[in-house]
Amino acid sequence: MMQSLRSHDDGLLRCWWCGDDPLYVEYHDREWGRPVHDDVRLFEKICLEGFQSGLSWLTILRKRENFRRAFANFDISRVGRFTPRDVDRLLGDAGIVRHKGKIESTINNARRCQELIDELGSLDAFVWKFAATSAHGEPTTSSSQRGQVVPTSSADIPTQSAESVEMSKELKRRGWSFVGPTTMYAFLQSVGVVNDHLNDCWVRQDARA
Repeated sequence: MMQSLRSHDDGLLRCWWCGDDPLYVEYHDREWGRPVHDDVRLFEKICLEGFQSGLSWLTILRKRENFRRAFANFDISRVGRFTPRDVDRLLGDAGIVRHKGKIESTINNARRCQELIDELGSLDAFVWKFAATSAHGEPTTSSSQRGQVVPTSSADIPTQSAESVEMSKELKRRGWSFVGPTTMYAFLQSVGVVNDHLNDCWVRQDARA
């Protein structure tokens, strides 16, 4: 079903998906679609998008502080040194998603991420090379690349893009896992590489600025 803007009690128009849950609204307003350049936070988002697969993002968001505690605040070098004992510890942690494959993937991806940083200088440099830019050097939405200036409803927002497919392929070539093109598109949206806030959502212009 096509979804669009939602009016809230504060008089602001927002993308439909954040609903009325205060935590989700705060995430929509302060995080989603806003550019992120810190390697630790980029790594965290990739990992959490992987954990989200098959679940709602709100479920992950409600558990995010537990994930940060369990995974050493997603410190890349520390997570890369996790051992099978840590895997057992995490499988017993009811505060996170206890999926062995995703837990082991996070540890593996931390090691692969450190290799990428050693090669390219930062995860940020890798991620932002996938930003399609306008004539003014601003990140553009995938929908604008298809000829639309901005998305006006959920129908205008794809589940993956040429950039997310390319990113997925390159990360998999480097040995990463749980980084499929749909997961990577959600990641690119969340860290502002694409701005998929709907037209007239108050965050859209604020995030661009």
